[in-house]
Amino acid sequence: MTKVRTLKLPSGVAVPVLGQGTWMMAEDPAKRADEIAALRLGLDLGLTLIDTAEMYGEGASEALVGEAIAGRRDEVFLVSKVLPSHAGRRAAMGACEASLRRLRTDRIDLYLLHWRGGTPLAETIDAFEALIRDGKIGLWGVSNFDPADMAELAALPGGQAVATNQVLYNLTRRGIEFDLLPECRRHVLPVMAYSPIEQGRMLRHPTLTAIAARHGATPAQIGLAWVLRQEGVITIPKAGRVAHIRDNRAALDLRLEPADLAELDRAFPPPRSPRPLEML
Repeated sequence: MTKVRTLKLPSGVAVPVLGQGTWMMAEDPAKRADEIAALRLGLDLGLTLIDTAEMYGEGASEALVGEAIAGRRDEVFLVSKVLPSHAGRRAAMGACEASLRRLRTDRIDLYLLHWRGGTPLAETIDAFEALIRDGKIGLWGVSNFDPADMAELAALPGGQAVATNQVLYNLTRRGIEFDLLPECRRHVLPVMAYSPIEQGRMLRHPTLTAIAARHGATPAQIGLAWVLRQEGVITIPKAGRVAHIRDNRAALDLRLEPADLAELDRAFPPPRSPRPLEML
């Protein structure tokens, strides 16, 4: 097993390129023990970036993460997200405090605006800067921002402190390759890819299953390996069972051949023109 590769955020902080997502976790009490065990095994295997949000389960996901990382907080690079409705100066302070209580910690390493809302971006930046000064968050970023949003953000005072843009990206959702991904690379800004296997919907595609068979891997591992080979990309698949965590970790050791990549391009063509940013 190779060491987990890392990628540096603009601040210089290095994070693993493969993390753990928690969207739709903590929704079934019968799965809670398995989900906590999976998150803890992920830490053991070096997947120390954990992503959550106040929106997930109306805070239940954050509470689950808080329980999973109890006693291991210093091992974790913790990411959470604030809703657009809480992106104003005062509301962001309250939302962050509530997230910290659920996460059982005194700090969030990276705090993202979940998507663009009605609050002026300048006000949200001010709120994030105040949270940094108070030691409540370490860095801030955005999620679901398209190229125009990113340009607007960069033009604002303090906007260039953005640490990442978390967006939907997988073999079936390649639109960001036309403009957003190249622009982020130009600014050395990592992209954080959520739903890298499209919540499992793409896994029965015959091309994926054929390539997986050649590699002695699963279709999910091929989909993950394809995302992980991209320069400047971090990905955060959800895994609610220990077996899935082991499978995800093994995807880091997969090396897709040029013939595999060409085959995937034929099955899942890259964009030839701009596409609206997709979201789930």
